[in-house]
Amino acid sequence: MAFQTVFKRYEIKYMLTLEQKEKLLSVMKDHMELDKYGRSSIRNIYFDTDSYRLIRRSIDKPAYKEKLRIRSYGRADSDGRVFVELKKKYDHVVYKRRLDLPCTEAFDWTEGRIACPKDNQISREIEYFLKFYRTLKPVAFLSYEREAYYEKSGGSFRVTFDDTILFRRNELTLDSEAYGEPLLEDGRVLMEIKCAGGIPLWMVRALSEEKIYKTSFSKYGTGYTRFILPNLNENKLITDKTQEIIYGSYSK
Repeated sequence: MAFQTVFKRYEIKYMLTLEQKEKLLSVMKDHMELDKYGRSSIRNIYFDTDSYRLIRRSIDKPAYKEKLRIRSYGRADSDGRVFVELKKKYDHVVYKRRLDLPCTEAFDWTEGRIACPKDNQISREIEYFLKFYRTLKPVAFLSYEREAYYEKSGGSFRVTFDDTILFRRNELTLDSEAYGEPLLEDGRVLMEIKCAGGIPLWMVRALSEEKIYKTSFSKYGTGYTRFILPNLNENKLITDKTQEIIYGSYSK
């Protein structure tokens, strides 16, 4: 089955109440429809260095930041297809490349046990990223339930609603149960607008009428701040900062 491997778009986040979500859905029904997967369960394993260099940089809100994760749609078995995703953000624009692989091969490659089974531009870019950061490894599991909508007219404008966002640091696999610490308050939903250009006028009006404003919310960043940072050994931060000075930053 064909799927998109390269993305370039804006991704704008909003924190909603359940009532606000229902009001937006009422407006959206004339313009958008639920994608073919309906409500889906998304699972992610995030990679970082020994001292969490990637997320520490991201939290500082630099002009350029990047992250690596392996994603599955639903529970993945050893041969199930997953996506190795390299995601970058520069000057508010998100660039994402993803490579589909069987689950076992995806982890064996990213953890250095085998060479990548595919040889193309995306695999080479991810390979360079892995080699540059040297100590990358799985550090966090994140799952959530998602409803994704797309334009009836066939345009690129998309809207997603995420709830039941769960975070954990143990059992870092995609074939396990979805469990962990909740990152959202009860009755809250994270909405994300994904667009290549401007937001349609009808959506702008709906957001204004409901007094819904964009927010900054990183799932991995929130999990790191709440559950990892308080227990992080400060010596690791000092060591990694020294390496960053010696080796420089990954160039986009």
